[in-house]
Amino acid sequence: MADTPWLTVIGLGEDGPDGLCKASRDVLESAECIMGAARHLSLLPDVGTERIEWPVPYSDGVDLLMKRRGKPTVVLASGDPFWFGAGSVLAKQLDRSEWRAFSGQSVFSLAAARLGWPLEKTLCLGLHATPLTALRPHLTTGRRIIATLRDGDAVAALGTYLTDAGFGDTPCTVLEALNGPREQTTEAVARDLGNGSFAHPVCIALEIKGDGAVMPLASGRADDWFDSDGQITKQPIRALTLSALAPRPFEHLWDIGGGSGSIGIEWLLTDPTLNATAIEPRADRAVRIRDNADRLGVGRLTVVEGKAPDALRDLTPPDVVFVGGGLSQELITFLETLPKGTRIVANAVTLESEALLTQTHARLGGSLMRIEIANAVPIGPKRGWRASYPITQWSVQL
Repeated sequence: MADTPWLTVIGLGEDGPDGLCKASRDVLESAECIMGAARHLSLLPDVGTERIEWPVPYSDGVDLLMKRRGKPTVVLASGDPFWFGAGSVLAKQLDRSEWRAFSGQSVFSLAAARLGWPLEKTLCLGLHATPLTALRPHLTTGRRIIATLRDGDAVAALGTYLTDAGFGDTPCTVLEALNGPREQTTEAVARDLGNGSFAHPVCIALEIKGDGAVMPLASGRADDWFDSDGQITKQPIRALTLSALAPRPFEHLWDIGGGSGSIGIEWLLTDPTLNATAIEPRADRAVRIRDNADRLGVGRLTVVEGKAPDALRDLTPPDVVFVGGGLSQELITFLETLPKGTRIVANAVTLESEALLTQTHARLGGSLMRIEIANAVPIGPKRGWRASYPITQWSVQL
């Protein structure tokens, strides 16, 4: 069969070959080499086929596999290789004609079947390869979540995380080795998860419950969600700015003058397909941006320490640019060289920056808006309005 791909990815469950379709079993029996984790390889009978245990880190295994390119090889993955699995990682390395895949039952489907949960209404997360903080935007009473975990120790770590976030009352179902002879189910509330001992492979089902802070869905979250030294686009201005930036799926933002990272972080919270790069000249603020992004569940924010425009020259061109600091004629001149269609939003608070935006608007067009906000504050026994510094906002599409 000259057209048969050299690589076959097979989703293997804890029930081993018994749970595979006939086509998968036939491929395993005729394979020249089988690669997989030690746990997967141990589920197969020894028939003399060459076996290669997948090394750590995972990327080393990809390198080993690529050295076999063109030679018939089977890679074992867990359950459905294309749902938080290895299949998508391998497929990106190869032409479509080089590989095929046979999916097994996903851990999410198996868990939902045990619990009686409608999978289409349940949030499924792969926490085996991402920080537990990826949960943060989803923590609200009533949310159902099924998540894969790195190992047994991660169960206790998750319990501590939920408790610290104010959701220690969350009912949890820990499911070990689903669909295999070692399958075991344990029920507990989050704060008690540290009292048990669990083994890999493991996933957990959560029905979030507690009085912890719930992250709003709308742009313009309260300022206290972000650690800041005062250099932050304040809540109402941030809401107006995100509206002007108008995120669309799959877009990439440059957040120039990141400060606390609030704009880039809120951009990423809008949709999981979005990407963002924050550019910040101060080292302490760059660290703070990374910390804020990780804590709020958007660790995919890229932080570049440097001053614009020099720090921008080697970056992947953006779809959208926000200038919150470091505005200069040199920066404007550089931004004008970006691809046609790029959207730019710039906020200015000083007279000098406002003059620059006014001149640029006259030359390039777009929209120019002045934002003035006042808040009620005590004046003796009564109240009055205290005005914030007015903001001038310029928006344009090149």
